[in-house]
Amino acid sequence: MNTKIMTGKVGVLLVNLGTPDSPKTPDVRKYLREFLMDGRVIDIPSFPRWLLVNGIIAPFRSPKSAKEYRKLWDDRGSPLKYYGEDVRDLLQNELGNEYHVVLGMRYQSPSIETAIDELKKASVDSIICIPMFPQYASATNGSVAEKVMKICRTWQIIPKVNFVNRFVEHPLFIKAWANIGKKYLAEADYDHLIFSYHGLPERQILKGSVGSQCQLGDCCNHYHKNNAYCYRAQCFLTTRLIAAELGLKEGEFSTCFQSRLGNDPWIKPYTEVHLKELASKGIKKALVFCPAFIADCLETIVEVGEEYKEQFEEEGGEVWQLVESLNVSPDWIACLKALVYENASLPQNKITV
Repeated sequence: MNTKIMTGKVGVLLVNLGTPDSPKTPDVRKYLREFLMDGRVIDIPSFPRWLLVNGIIAPFRSPKSAKEYRKLWDDRGSPLKYYGEDVRDLLQNELGNEYHVVLGMRYQSPSIETAIDELKKASVDSIICIPMFPQYASATNGSVAEKVMKICRTWQIIPKVNFVNRFVEHPLFIKAWANIGKKYLAEADYDHLIFSYHGLPERQILKGSVGSQCQLGDCCNHYHKNNAYCYRAQCFLTTRLIAAELGLKEGEFSTCFQSRLGNDPWIKPYTEVHLKELASKGIKKALVFCPAFIADCLETIVEVGEEYKEQFEEEGGEVWQLVESLNVSPDWIACLKALVYENASLPQNKITV
């Protein structure tokens, strides 16, 4: 009697937020509706959320957003989508045939359903899901996990699924950002480095607080087990780690939050307010990082790269230089490869023949 070890293939599911299928108003409206109807994004009861999204936000915001998306679109389409496709292919090449890498978007296409169906057809024995949001938040990583579990629970045979909930502390992630930043610092002098992250409503931070630890203040300057999933604390940690890798001193950098929606209080300091304060203190040349975004998108290229630049210059600033996102950086591919290896458990099925 002989025993053979049969090793199954591992599926790797990369997930990003998503993008409209085109910059036309109907496609942008469709995207906004799907995105904002997610109960983890706008965390209010379903009926008021439906009225808010379909009666106010989507109809009135979509024409303006479509105009902004047209600034972003290029010959390949949306950068967030085609960088995702490039990363998928590069990572597949790095991992080899023991792995099957797919890309899904939480909203719109390619959908998570399509990506997981491809893994199912490939007969993978386990899935490593990497939501490409470095800092955990219920509205991003949590929403992805919920969607994936909702799909997989319908399978007759449910594979093992490992979720990479966050990778904010991963040394290769920090190195990837620092190496891009070093290129800019070698080419020019800057008065200050700004780290701008996507914002969240304060209520979402408080909902996830462990033992009411979070006070939305200086508590986020210290990172420990009780605030390990506090989005704001994770952002401040990201800033400190990248700053340390760059050799920066206290006072040479700062953290702020962008992309507010609605009138409820969001986590502070707000980027648009912070840049005014810096300009009033005589800061003329700013280098700006967006470490919550692993691929360039509307929030980096247009909001930070154009709108905030214009505001900074109106306040007396002279240089507002956006650092591009990780996109297809070799360091970023190396980080993803390490995350896969660290979370892979190749199943070994003993078959007696």
